[in-house]
Amino acid sequence: MKQHRMFGMVAGALLATMLVGNAALAASDGKSSYNPRIRPKDFVSTIDNPYLPFQPGNRWVYEKVTDEGIERIVLEVSEETKRVQGVETTVVHDTVTLDDIIIEDTWDWYAQDKAGNVWYFGEDTHEYEDGVPVNSHGAWQAGVDGAKAGIVMLARPLVGDRYRQEYYAGEAEDMAKILSLTDTVDVPFGSFNGVLKTKDFTPLEPGVAEHKLYAKGVGVVLELSVTDGGARTELIEFTTG
Repeated sequence: MKQHRMFGMVAGALLATMLVGNAALAASDGKSSYNPRIRPKDFVSTIDNPYLPFQPGNRWVYEKVTDEGIERIVLEVSEETKRVQGVETTVVHDTVTLDDIIIEDTWDWYAQDKAGNVWYFGEDTHEYEDGVPVNSHGAWQAGVDGAKAGIVMLARPLVGDRYRQEYYAGEAEDMAKILSLTDTVDVPFGSFNGVLKTKDFTPLEPGVAEHKLYAKGVGVVLELSVTDGGARTELIEFTTG
């Protein structure tokens, strides 16, 4: 499950449907069909969802203490765009270093629909060893080889909502559930109230999960492993463009 990367719940099943203009999205656990209808006219050029403000120039820096050393994650919203399935997406650059040596380099593609939901259209990702790229596991693009876009943040999230964030069979199948809208979080960057909390998971790694906590106007402030001894990825810096 990618560490750095939302629908009304039908009891007993991961199934929900919403309308984006006339575009229907069905989020499932894989037992039901998942066929989001992507229409370019349903999307806008700006991502200003308060829980995921991907404005060009915005930059987030996170740190995580691991057994191997300190991981540093930097997300930067670029001025670049990429057209995916006819939608002009915003390009976000995500780099991960371990003790200042790069171990992952990713370009993610996002777009917001007219209702305010933020969609994820894919990623170009590479893992590194000794400064050399060794694989691109998890890379995908909506509309290519059966891959489909998902939603990473709802316009109007509610506790209990479940949703598919991405879908590329066998490679990228992240899903999430909203647990709370009222959490309190303390990280090096600051203290936050009214925080949205999710549980992120994937059927590709049963039993593995993490909590992500989002503050309005900032975005993700904390990622907390549920299965890896409670490892914390904390926001240490946030600047706007």
